[in-house]
Amino acid sequence: MPTASHQTALPALSTDRPTQGHQPFLHDLAGVFRAPVQAWSQPCGTITGRGAEGVYLGDTRIASVLRCDPIDAELSPLSTQVRSAVEVEFRDVVSLGDGVVDPLVTLHRTRTAGPDGITEVLRLVSDDDRPRRLRLRMGLVTDAASMSAVKDPFLLSSVGDIRPVAVAESEGALTWPIGTDGGAARLELGANAAALSADGPVVTWRVDLEVAPRSTQESSWQLTLTDPSVPFVAPETVWAPRTTGTDGIGSSAGTPVSSPEVRAAAHLLERSLSDLDALRLQVPGTPDQQFLAAGAPWFFTLFGRDSLIAASLALPVDRTLAAATLRTLAAQQGTRTDIATAEQPGKILHEVRAAGMEMGETHLPPVYYGTIDATPLWIELLHETRAAGLPDEDLAALRPALEGTATWLLEHADADGDGLLEYIDESGKGLANQGWKDSGDSIRFADGSLASGTIALAEVQGYAYAAALHAADLLEESSPQDSTPGAADLPSRLRAWAAQLRERFQAQFWCEDELGPFIALALDGQKRPVDGVASNMGHLLGTGILDADQERIVVDRLLHPSMFSGYGIRTLSTTNGGYGPLRYHGGSVWTHDTGMVLRGMLRSGFEEEARVLARGLLRAADGFAQRLPELFSGESADDVRVPVPYPASCRPQAWAAATAVPVAQALGAL
Repeated sequence: MPTASHQTALPALSTDRPTQGHQPFLHDLAGVFRAPVQAWSQPCGTITGRGAEGVYLGDTRIASVLRCDPIDAELSPLSTQVRSAVEVEFRDVVSLGDGVVDPLVTLHRTRTAGPDGITEVLRLVSDDDRPRRLRLRMGLVTDAASMSAVKDPFLLSSVGDIRPVAVAESEGALTWPIGTDGGAARLELGANAAALSADGPVVTWRVDLEVAPRSTQESSWQLTLTDPSVPFVAPETVWAPRTTGTDGIGSSAGTPVSSPEVRAAAHLLERSLSDLDALRLQVPGTPDQQFLAAGAPWFFTLFGRDSLIAASLALPVDRTLAAATLRTLAAQQGTRTDIATAEQPGKILHEVRAAGMEMGETHLPPVYYGTIDATPLWIELLHETRAAGLPDEDLAALRPALEGTATWLLEHADADGDGLLEYIDESGKGLANQGWKDSGDSIRFADGSLASGTIALAEVQGYAYAAALHAADLLEESSPQDSTPGAADLPSRLRAWAAQLRERFQAQFWCEDELGPFIALALDGQKRPVDGVASNMGHLLGTGILDADQERIVVDRLLHPSMFSGYGIRTLSTTNGGYGPLRYHGGSVWTHDTGMVLRGMLRSGFEEEARVLARGLLRAADGFAQRLPELFSGESADDVRVPVPYPASCRPQAWAAATAVPVAQALGAL
């Protein structure tokens, strides 16, 4: 039976942060998100300071610990209700030591993320016939750890850069500094809370909830966050994507609307659009420059490739987001050559952060351009958005950026003069791999060995081929009045370049194994085909770089059991010497990767095959509470009844959530 000694026996709020010795796991955490704010906790709502747990604004952790400890009572976790991306409710059974068997008294804590902070409402609910009282000791530990330090436990000390809490401004409120540009965190308490105090980085307060028989009582707290140094803010506009009535590519119009499959796809789409809304950001003071943050928690900012692919996948439900993404990236298009940042004239950037990113020996500057595919993907999104109805005036406004991207394709994308798009990190501190599979061990030969030197990825040649032809069309269609000198011949140069690229691709990328012909993952620095069988070839579907028979070969290979797990397409074949179902880019399933293949199948007329992939992703979604993660294990659905998580996978993630759109199209729900 609880006694008064429980009050003094409560564990103290500690500033020590236990580390896991690897990139923090996320699969068993609960979170709320409204970019640029996010909060990660244990499923019970407690934030322990371990791993990724904490409250964040942009790339800074504002609080590393958040506790709710009962006094003279016990709390037992009952359930975690994820209401939406922005709201989670944690429920606890309250035991008051009076011998009552049934859980008649419960504590409901509803945590909500808003564009300027975190709010929590505590509600004591009693079905007892007697008055009930619950006293709580609340506390948090302030923090200023960078995202780099949180992600890499070897960079984070046992205490880190903790900032002391400032003196209380007024009764019921405390503030402390955040960021480097006059930002502040302000903690305010609602009713039935008192005794707010600070001791260094530790903030505590008390909550006293008394309820009459069969009634409720509430308290609350709000943590308001402001930091002018954060490069992006929550959008000023409301997002209203369409969920019905769109002209879906290859949608199954004959599928009964009432079928369980269609309802499941529609449910996944609804949940995914909620996640996408929570990931929207904009340039401060510029509401027409918006985009989707790549993913929580590590990539809660602008990523060229990710934001473009997510906007492209989501285009059938919203054209305005695609146009805003194009404007955002055009405004930060490269203008000069800089090896340290990988910037080149006309190039579309890779990522933007307030203070860069440290990852072991890799150092990425705050604005980094190290991506080989974002530039052709920008052209492709412009083409798709124009086809979806982008007005003439918007196309004209984007023409200078279009000319820049087209010129980059012709003059800067080829690292060694062989006519292919390829990359190599010249700085020695940037990303070794600069396609979407950007981990250092992602480009593998069939025996599992790693490719080196300049890398020409298969899918990037397809992106570039389509982009060159589409850029030529768009340039001829748009107004040339603001064109740059020499731009008049760009369309003819682009078409000639595309034709040569296709010839080179066909001559150099085909391989063969015991299952027949397939497309190499890449060419290495010696122009050898990197003969690992990988998902990259699926991104070529619908680009035009393959003929119909070759597309059939690609589709058949990707649906072979060595590539298709039953839940999605593996990044690398099970036959590869380096395969591992939980290897980041070497055997796992990436949701958007399967989504891109699925959409390519629809565009190329492989509708039944697309439905096979869509059904696999629906099965996967069932295992992830209808929030498809960034990636998950490549283990076969024949061996595991529910998909196995990749423990450090982002969720929500923009292009994973946006994959619900082609899933819905393939199954007739959109």
